[in-house]
Amino acid sequence: MLSQRKSLTVRVLVVEDYEPVRSSVVQALAEEGFAVDSAENGRDGLWLAQSGDYNVIVLDIMLPDTSGIEILQTLRNAQQQVPVLLLTALGAVDERIRGLNIGADDYLIKPFALAELLARVKALVRRSYGDGTTIIQVRDLQIDTNARTVSRNDAVIELTAREYNLLEYFARRRGQVVTRSDVWQSLYDMQSESSSNVVDVYVGYLRKKLDTPGQPSLIQTRRGLGYVLEAE
Repeated sequence: MLSQRKSLTVRVLVVEDYEPVRSSVVQALAEEGFAVDSAENGRDGLWLAQSGDYNVIVLDIMLPDTSGIEILQTLRNAQQQVPVLLLTALGAVDERIRGLNIGADDYLIKPFALAELLARVKALVRRSYGDGTTIIQVRDLQIDTNARTVSRNDAVIELTAREYNLLEYFARRRGQVVTRSDVWQSLYDMQSESSSNVVDVYVGYLRKKLDTPGQPSLIQTRRGLGYVLEAE
């Protein structure tokens, strides 16, 4: 069975057959603002991995139907370079080595602390954007993607989880026009229903909190195209 959770941010796929672990991981990621899809067996996990556009895949090695190693091998053979975090049993040394040799980006041994899993997923997300730093600087706006804090001219700006996630999405594409469709395809999970009005509303919220009276907005509208976070 496939399952999805609704949230707003970059997309993560969790493939884990043990329901208590899967539910805990999905909940922890969702509470951090990630858009999370999940599968409880290898067959469904492979289908999602091949059909979805994910920033990170959290993949258990021991799965029904198709093993995590087989899923990873299939993805790499198809030149899909999505970062993969393997979940492995304590004694599965050979499988971990095999997974790393095939192309896994990281691994975590069960049982693990959710805080460590979140830290590793965030690191892989940064890597998926080709960005090893936790700080994004756009003119006088500074975003700490690890602490999930925002400041402008050294003044802290309080954002909700959804506002922050949308801002980080724009910031990682600073200087580029982003369509409403881009936002929905990249920031929402498979079960979400698209609504351009929601994107417009949250852009409005961001502008009220980010912009300086009398100065041009950091987030500009490109009529008929979408939005752009001005880098200059």
